[in-house]
Amino acid sequence: MRFVILGAGRVGLRTARAIRESDHEVVLIDPDETAVRRARSEGFEVIHGDCTDEAILSEAGIETADSVGALTGNLNANYAACAIANQYGCRTVMRIDEDYREDIYRRYVKEVDQIVYPERLGAIVAKNALTGGNIRAIADIEQSLQIVEFTVTPESPMEDYTLSELELPGAARLIAYGPAGEALRLPDADDSLESGDRVVVLGETENINKARQLIVGESAQAQLGGA
Repeated sequence: MRFVILGAGRVGLRTARAIRESDHEVVLIDPDETAVRRARSEGFEVIHGDCTDEAILSEAGIETADSVGALTGNLNANYAACAIANQYGCRTVMRIDEDYREDIYRRYVKEVDQIVYPERLGAIVAKNALTGGNIRAIADIEQSLQIVEFTVTPESPMEDYTLSELELPGAARLIAYGPAGEALRLPDADDSLESGDRVVVLGETENINKARQLIVGESAQAQLGGA
């Protein structure tokens, strides 16, 4: 697959590295000479120019690209580039600078296929480092929808119960299970919850915190979301 990344800064360059590690083709566009030199020093194909210029996008191969990632720190430039890329049938991914904009773009902007807010991922990493212990946030899908990994503790009221007996609150769903010391896998209703086992739950923040009480137990002080 071929990808065009707009912006060779912190977010764009890290994304390009990940794409290259997956053996896909990637070309970057950036107007900043320093950013261009840095990316080229890592062996990337980089075009020095305005990512909102259709001629520059064409030079990067937008006509044959599978996806375009508008990952600059300029929201207006990102949107303009996505609007152009959309006309070429590319999948478009746009970086936003404030999470409150996410719902607006998802609902009303048809030129953008997916919104990304990199600072949210940074917040997840920081939260995991700070809280440690038996709760690990994996992803914030929306502002209030999360995927979280819990580790069963001896204080868990569900210890020794099977997964079929685990009644998660609201619409929360169990999506993976891993016995202590083993890799995560799809859950089986007959699996039992023992201390050290891990379960991955998808749900809204309010229900995730209730699930924490069931799976981890009240000894864990860390709360998710706004706590």
